[in-house]
Amino acid sequence: MKIRLLAGLLALGMAAAGCGGATVETSPSASAGAPQGGAGSSTGTVKIAINPWVGYEASANVVAYLLKNELGYTVELPEIKEQLAWEGFENGSVDVIIENWGHPDLKKTFIEEKKVAVEAGSTGNKGVIGWYIPKWMADKYPDITDSKNLNKYAGLFKTSESGDKGQLLFGDPSYVSNEDALIKNLKLNFKVVVGGSEAALIKSAQQAQEQQKPLLFYFWDPHWLFNKTQLVRVNLPAYTEGCDADPKKVACDYPEMDLDKIVSKKFADTGGKAYELVKNFSWTNEDQNAVANDMTNNGMTGEQAAKKWVEANTAKWQAWIPK
Repeated sequence: MKIRLLAGLLALGMAAAGCGGATVETSPSASAGAPQGGAGSSTGTVKIAINPWVGYEASANVVAYLLKNELGYTVELPEIKEQLAWEGFENGSVDVIIENWGHPDLKKTFIEEKKVAVEAGSTGNKGVIGWYIPKWMADKYPDITDSKNLNKYAGLFKTSESGDKGQLLFGDPSYVSNEDALIKNLKLNFKVVVGGSEAALIKSAQQAQEQQKPLLFYFWDPHWLFNKTQLVRVNLPAYTEGCDADPKKVACDYPEMDLDKIVSKKFADTGGKAYELVKNFSWTNEDQNAVANDMTNNGMTGEQAAKKWVEANTAKWQAWIPK
């Protein structure tokens, strides 16, 4: 959802990034034996940031559901862009980032230097960002999947927003991105056009395949969309260790990443069983996609989709519950 990575953040994204309204999940009453000490608080509250892609929301809602219904915590789910979520570790507004896409720069700042956050292990999800086209384009123009040939087809991707260049459609401006650098360093006649959201990318991708419209766009896996729409990844120059070390000189593809969880140092020290559950949480891309699909396409709220998954996968989540 998705978004994000081993590169610097878009300047536009940082200017636009901000907090949305908070969704508050209330816990069982104190008389039901709600434990104390979540996030070091006497009220047993855990604050899980919601970053703007549905896969992240799927993971957050499953963890929130279990914190509430198995351990009795109160859970808050404030909508916060990636960078600001990390800043929340310092000001106390965030306890958990449940799905982190790399961010070595933020890890250096908040984990190594400020020491207000710690890593909390893998989510089990494997994340890959890339450039995609609808399958019909790969069928009609077989060599288009090699980025070296994109300039030959740039005219197909022109839009009113991209002018005389081909359009590369981007999502939420707060996502981490190498796109401007890739276009410049690979000498591609393209321009990044910000669609504004994950939903905009999904709608454009679906229409491009169904209506045979040209589209080149930034996207990521895991995502339920790959189970619904035929898409093909464009092959950028292969990733090698360190090829993205300088954000201005990036000329290689994104790496596959083992997505991880980040929590505040305070939560790790005082969060008790809530922290243990977050640390133990680990599932597959297929698990995440199932919940995300229910939330997006089957009319379910995050809590309803989480409940459905929890009821169908008892053996998996019971292993996460602290003894």
